[in-house]
Amino acid sequence: MKTLNLLITCLTLATVPLARAETGAITNAPPAGAAAATKMKEVVVVASPIIQSNRTDPIGGQVTSVTQQQVEDLNAQDLPSALRMVPGVVVSRFNPIGSFGGGEGGAIFIRGHGGSRPGAEIGMFVDGVPKMASVWTHPLMDMMNVDIADRIDVYKGAQPVLFGNATYGAVNIVPKRMETEGHTTSLQTAYGSFDTWVEVAEHGGKSGPLDYYVVQSFRTSDGHRDNADGQVQDYFGRIGYDINEHWNVGLLFESSLSSVQDPGTVIPPVRRNGCFDVTDYFGIVSVSNSYEAAEGYLKFYWDKGAMDWTGQYNSATGKNDSDTFTRYDNYGIKARETFRLWEGGEILGGCDLDYLSGKAHTVTPPTTVTDFGRETFWIASPHFALSHQFDIDEDIYVKPSTGLRYMVHDEFRDEMAPQAGVLLHVKDTEFHANYGRGVNYPGIFVAGAMFPRGKNWQQLTAETVDHYEIGVSQNFNKFVKLDCNLFLDESSDRIVFAPPFPSVAWKNFGSSKTKGVESTVTVTPINDLALFAGFTYMNTDPTGLPYSPSWSASSGVTYRFLKHFRISLDSVFVDTQYVTSWARNTASSVSTSQVGSYMLVNARLSYDFQVPAWKLDGQIFVAGENLTDIYYEQRTGYPMPGINGMGGFKVRF
Repeated sequence: MKTLNLLITCLTLATVPLARAETGAITNAPPAGAAAATKMKEVVVVASPIIQSNRTDPIGGQVTSVTQQQVEDLNAQDLPSALRMVPGVVVSRFNPIGSFGGGEGGAIFIRGHGGSRPGAEIGMFVDGVPKMASVWTHPLMDMMNVDIADRIDVYKGAQPVLFGNATYGAVNIVPKRMETEGHTTSLQTAYGSFDTWVEVAEHGGKSGPLDYYVVQSFRTSDGHRDNADGQVQDYFGRIGYDINEHWNVGLLFESSLSSVQDPGTVIPPVRRNGCFDVTDYFGIVSVSNSYEAAEGYLKFYWDKGAMDWTGQYNSATGKNDSDTFTRYDNYGIKARETFRLWEGGEILGGCDLDYLSGKAHTVTPPTTVTDFGRETFWIASPHFALSHQFDIDEDIYVKPSTGLRYMVHDEFRDEMAPQAGVLLHVKDTEFHANYGRGVNYPGIFVAGAMFPRGKNWQQLTAETVDHYEIGVSQNFNKFVKLDCNLFLDESSDRIVFAPPFPSVAWKNFGSSKTKGVESTVTVTPINDLALFAGFTYMNTDPTGLPYSPSWSASSGVTYRFLKHFRISLDSVFVDTQYVTSWARNTASSVSTSQVGSYMLVNARLSYDFQVPAWKLDGQIFVAGENLTDIYYEQRTGYPMPGINGMGGFKVRF
């Protein structure tokens, strides 16, 4: 076993100076249902490991895309697992299946952002619509199901124009949709260490103007420690109808249910924080259009859920008898249209109206019962962007862009969020630069009765970040691609409980700065082999910012051999870092808890087969994580699983 572990480690580390394949623009990726009927051909380039591509958004920012193929190669069972290798992304969790809460028990952090609790600065979206527990402004990972993803887009800088409030960074799941005539069905089951079971069923179809796609999934595990069990289930459906060649109406619905335990710290005194249950119902009704000179949409959405945290440790009684019950409703309208009125030019215009509503009830024996009555905030935010491509010579052009989102809040001061960028393309080289001002309004939690601060919360202003980035992308030939970016984030007006005591009050007080460099390199020396490596270096001020390691790096290899076999190897290194949420309880609060550096090595081996008589494609696979069996933690006192594995099969017909 030690020899096997060493061999896998060496093979993975060998990819560090190499790279992944650039297999085409993400918009040319096959639709969700199309892959089922596609037979393996030698001319098909094997998919890139870790990520599919880096590209620039309409306003000059960088977007990293992860497709369903990368999710499968990583054997990822949730969103943190799917993004854990993406350069600039750090994840935290307790358990193999299920995310405990919206903090260190299951969260994603992008270039040091996302650690504030209550609240967060990273926006989570499905089809461009936000999903979060609005009372605490928490993105909950068990509401973000990777089984429905055709691809996952990670925006690593402030995104005011495209996404709006609370997006110092953003993750958007683009859901699966059947785009070709016919039907496809997929069934998958797997069993692994810690009595882990996985079941996923999908079916999609398209007949003339009607298309639909449904996904059902169930995951459960006893966990690698006592009380580390979790269970997650999800139901998704989308149906669309083409009114004519230009107009489409659609309905999307998703239901997520999860129950996850906190295994507690192994450092005496051993204490647990009970069970975290989430029930979420999410829906979008959309009308979209697509013309040669214009395209856009109108979306009505609703997100309703319950978040029950029971059995929390109570220092007053020394028992696990404190509970928090949260109910939330988010709903609104999103409208956007992009016009191409002249050659090379685009005008994007839109307006969002978002309502954030919720309440909470806490029980803290022996005497305290607190009701956080329902509060509702709304934000209206018209936005626009303008860009034009100036062609200088053949395969040489420059494309400047600018945009603005104006946010009107019913309780807090209006905010302007500008964004601008420029892209210079010179044959095989692209230079880009962009600026964006991120705005993060106070969450509903500042108005809650459980924080008895009078009415001073209405004097708060939004937290902001100024994001600057420059980068270059170089294609040395069709086999090698290099990306390198320098970034700087300057955050201000952090919301805290500010002294003097005992008359503590909500105030805007505090700032931080993060600067760094990020690079990825990809190589496809032959059609059947793709390699990837990437790293991120960050320097923060103050130094105690959580989930901001100085160094992190990832690498991967995907190789198809003997026609039907495919192996994916990946590794990730995360430097020593501060952990636990960045609390708002004092103006000078920083994290003092650290975990050591670690390097994980994982692998997945699959065998593809076909049964032509049944028109069936199948795959048998085995996967292993932490193959070198290292001890590591993502929160102090919470050891993560040692070497573990999973095996299963998948059929498509």
